[in-house]
Amino acid sequence: QVQLVESGGGGVQPGGSLRLSCAASGSIFSIGAMGWFRQVPGKQREMVARITSGGSITYRDSVKGRFTISRDNAKNMVYLQMNSLKPEDTAVYYCSLEARRVTYWGQGTQVTVSS
Repeated sequence: QVQLVESGGGGVQPGGSLRLSCAASGSIFSIGAMGWFRQVPGKQREMVARITSGGSITYRDSVKGRFTISRDNAKNMVYLQMNSLKPEDTAVYYCSLEARRVTYWGQGTQVTVSS
């Protein structure tokens, strides 16, 4: 069994910050990239940020300069520092972990940006 546990979501005002974290555990022997996706009702889940085991990073254009993804390979953890949050960032955020042939997902954590 593979489990991803997320934390750090909540409600903030526009311009505020949140730090999301995700810890992976279980029978994972070929951990590749880890990342963050988000989803709102009626829309497809979209990639926010992704980081490979070697440290290569990809961001969605709309979050570049505002979000920072990082990981701790020894602890199988991934983080997302979110600054200058906008109402458009409101969504359920999911942690992802890529193994050789499958991608695992966390339970999701709600991020709400409103005044």
